[in-house]
Amino acid sequence: MSTPTLNQAPLREFTRIHGIGAYRPDVIVTNEDVCQWIESSDEWIRKRTGIATRHRASPDVGVTDMAEGAAREALEKAGIDASQLGAVIVSTVTHPYATPSAAADLAHRIGATPAPAFDISAACAGYCYGIAQADALVRSGAADYVLVVGVEKLSDIIDNSERSISFLLGDGAGAAIIGPSDTAGIGPSVWGSDGSKWGAVGMTGSMLALRDLALTDESGSDPDAAAVAAAWPTLRQDGQTVFRWAVWEMAKVAQEALDRAGIEAKDLAAFVPHQANMRVIDELAKVLKLPDHVAVGRDIEDAGNTSAASIPLATHRLLREQPHLSGGLSLQIGFGAGLVFGAQVVALP
Repeated sequence: MSTPTLNQAPLREFTRIHGIGAYRPDVIVTNEDVCQWIESSDEWIRKRTGIATRHRASPDVGVTDMAEGAAREALEKAGIDASQLGAVIVSTVTHPYATPSAAADLAHRIGATPAPAFDISAACAGYCYGIAQADALVRSGAADYVLVVGVEKLSDIIDNSERSISFLLGDGAGAAIIGPSDTAGIGPSVWGSDGSKWGAVGMTGSMLALRDLALTDESGSDPDAAAVAAAWPTLRQDGQTVFRWAVWEMAKVAQEALDRAGIEAKDLAAFVPHQANMRVIDELAKVLKLPDHVAVGRDIEDAGNTSAASIPLATHRLLREQPHLSGGLSLQIGFGAGLVFGAQVVALP
């Protein structure tokens, strides 16, 4: 008896980004506001980070709310209906539930059911990870269109009195629709991890601390607010380690993404790195020897560091302020806790 032959989905050669959307919370936190919590100044924060303000979400605005806002704009810009999505990918480290996923809730809200939906935990590299996966899904024939969202409500895991990272952080969401193309619109992805620096950026502890707090409360009542606040996991970073790694190691990754795409820095229209720190952005641009005509995403000045949301938010802003960039090539690179990284050259929608 002969072995039956399986059908396989037809392969596609090329993909591209068809539309980008954004959601920016309406609460603006200035450097003067930050200086209520830490001993600093507007001048020091601007000089060290390039940040003037950051957006933060109201208590009643959640991760999926922001993701939905960005996703709906991306769908509109791409000119497709949510029912055409073959997958929904959400990158976030601030969805308050380990399970179920933010992606499944988002797919239901926008009308993408029964598309497969899943979350990525890759911190500031999460959007680039999502683009890599969406590109593969579309080219393999597993999906016609894929929604990729980077979204964070970092204000939920901030200790405002902490000086290593918290004053950098903002909230927001950015989304992209990836689908088939007649020409190459997404270059080969360069992605990976370096777990030897696992502790350079991360939380002070796990949710197990809150569980243990509840178990050890001998009064039988709920733990008081101060005890919960002390046990709540918040972000910290080793700034010098992260800065050196971001500049020197990520410049190599960015150059590899250019090489694998078969282009040079002079061929770019834009460079959109993760919005970690303005000094990191400027150093990367210098090391890569970007020509003056290359527009550099510097959304961090007004938005702060929004982790997985930073690259799509910065790209969205560049296209809004400089629409002539549409169709040009953009090098994007994300890097963060893990430590993880991802980069690719994409054609701007």
